[in-house]
Amino acid sequence: MKLTVLKLAALTLGLFIAALGEGAQASKVDRIGFMAAGSPGPFQPAFEQGLRERGWMMGENLLITYRYAEGKYDRLPAIAAELARHQPRLIVANSTAAARAAKNATSTIPIVMWGVADPIGEGLVSSLARPGGNVTGVTGVPSLETYGKHLQLLTEAVPHARRIAVLWNPGNSASLPSLDVVKETARTLKVELQIVGARAPEEFAPAFRAMASARADALLVYYDAAFSPHLGRLAALSLRHRLPTMCGDPSYAKAGGLMNYSVDWADSVRQLAGYVDRLLRGAHAAELPVERPTKFELVINRKTARALGVSIPPSLLLQASQVLE
Repeated sequence: MKLTVLKLAALTLGLFIAALGEGAQASKVDRIGFMAAGSPGPFQPAFEQGLRERGWMMGENLLITYRYAEGKYDRLPAIAAELARHQPRLIVANSTAAARAAKNATSTIPIVMWGVADPIGEGLVSSLARPGGNVTGVTGVPSLETYGKHLQLLTEAVPHARRIAVLWNPGNSASLPSLDVVKETARTLKVELQIVGARAPEEFAPAFRAMASARADALLVYYDAAFSPHLGRLAALSLRHRLPTMCGDPSYAKAGGLMNYSVDWADSVRQLAGYVDRLLRGAHAAELPVERPTKFELVINRKTARALGVSIPPSLLLQASQVLE
């Protein structure tokens, strides 16, 4: 009798421990890191929404540690090293500079890049079809030639433009390959470029004064983490100096700029969430092909066009995904 009771107690205890184990497994929380060259913005809630659609609930089965460099590119190596020390399941790296810093910090933790124009040229992957290392993800544009497309669209909007200023951040070395593409496109279009640098908002006003002194006819503003929080200021300066402007930032026209041409931001974020989901469920970065965005948007602000006295050609308006009145 005593033996039977002891067996029953042992069986009950075993079942209780097994149940605890199953409960612990069911409540397992995966941790990932996220690093970006820029500042917090609408990206974070959109990214988390994309993950929720795939069954990942913040605080329940997934925790994300966010780190932002606030446009200070020299902070990225330390951010990457900090995230790697905590051994997350993966690291999401937003921008070429962030992906490069993450790859330098770890060769074992999977890295999901986003917004990288030339991952092969940057040495992040061996090929798009088979990355071959610990980095995969979504490129920022189909190719570097998209930067030339910005210049082409700007000359279509302002056909009389002969000298075009290009505002970029010299502190972001990842922009150098695309700058070469813009220069080559300028030669093809037979327009002169004026390359003007600005690393921070306090350098915007001197940069625009330099454009005015050189009598620039139009302006191409680079998409840069240091510029994104200040799009309204850049648009206002462009209007004050009577410069029709194109930008690669998807929010530029809404901030008052003349035009922006960029990837469909919401669609690209969904692609990124899909990569995180697949890696968390067991896929290997080395074998997960890098994807390019397939949807693009041209947004034109006609109110700004009227203020600048620019008549947007009907052919360009027909290409627009959205026209702001």
